[in-house]
Amino acid sequence: MAQGMMMTKKLYVGNLSFRVTSEDLRDLFAQYGNVTSASVISDRDTGRSRGFGFVEMEDGGDAAIEALNGQDLQGRALTVNEAKPREPRRGGGGGGGGGYGRRERY
Repeated sequence: MAQGMMMTKKLYVGNLSFRVTSEDLRDLFAQYGNVTSASVISDRDTGRSRGFGFVEMEDGGDAAIEALNGQDLQGRALTVNEAKPREPRRGGGGGGGGGYGRRERY
């Protein structure tokens, strides 16, 4: 790693109350280190929280996991762990059998 570059740690935060905002996450995790980003994931169609989010930290990520996993936030016990890499998405729709739109010949 080049000198001067810091490795950020991306954390998954689950079981969030639908009232929790990205700013709430930032404030909560900032107690444990430098937060570079915090976001609550929203449903694309409704804009409503999906009940989870991600926090990226330059430092203090392990301490935040240790301190906050299982802790209560707005009446919900948080799930906090290191985020796993996103699985590549398969195919792009269409294909597959299913018989829709096919005519059977007898």
